[in-house]
Amino acid sequence: MGRTILRGLVESGLANPPALWAVTKSRASGEKTAADLGICVVQDYGGLLQDADLLLLCMKPAQAEKVAGGLHQAGLDPRTLIVSILAGVSTERLEAMTGGGNPVIRAMPNTPCVVGEGMTVICGGRAASAEHLALANRIFSAVGKCLTVEENYFDAVTALSGSGPAYMYLILEALADAGVRVGLPRDLALTLVSQTMLGAARMVQKTGRHPAALRDDVTTPAGCTISGLLMLEDGKIRSVLARAVEEATRTVAQVGRAKT
Repeated sequence: MGRTILRGLVESGLANPPALWAVTKSRASGEKTAADLGICVVQDYGGLLQDADLLLLCMKPAQAEKVAGGLHQAGLDPRTLIVSILAGVSTERLEAMTGGGNPVIRAMPNTPCVVGEGMTVICGGRAASAEHLALANRIFSAVGKCLTVEENYFDAVTALSGSGPAYMYLILEALADAGVRVGLPRDLALTLVSQTMLGAARMVQKTGRHPAALRDDVTTPAGCTISGLLMLEDGKIRSVLARAVEEATRTVAQVGRAKT
């Protein structure tokens, strides 16, 4: 995800490669990032940290305390903006980990950022200004859509749009399998389902109409669509999807409370 966001910065013209640097856990990923983006990739950031205007933290939540503590010890400038995509780690916790003086932006992007169709939400910590939020919005808008929301929504957002692509892939796979079951070649079934899912999402976005109204447009009396919909309702698809988001929300809240 870090590499994806950096690519968005470069390709959108928001930053020039010579102005960027990155730190990676493994030498192999560092070499790949440097080759792909033409930026400086290091394992030791001590000599670079003092002049950094913005730090983007992209790692597992369990690594948060160690990394944030290392930044503090290495002389993190209190004016440096910290943008975190760590799931479940609140702005308050991140501020405490880094010494409390830096402006902090919390963000939750998702993997479609890789193809420029990401969904990201952001919020600011106590020291984050409107200008900081505007900068974060420009960064994540380079890889998709970005919204500013209240931080109390973040666990639910993480469960819905952060984890959401995985739910969509499972549904997409299941529908493609169904196409194979009724006689379609797999590559054709996958093409039909993926474009249909994309088109349906675009219809919601572009028309502004409720999904139920759009569904009714497809559902003609005594037609095949209503037969399929009744089978989905018999399978409690609404309840299953709702429970999935509910359980994921509980899990990410536990991640946020866990000691790192």
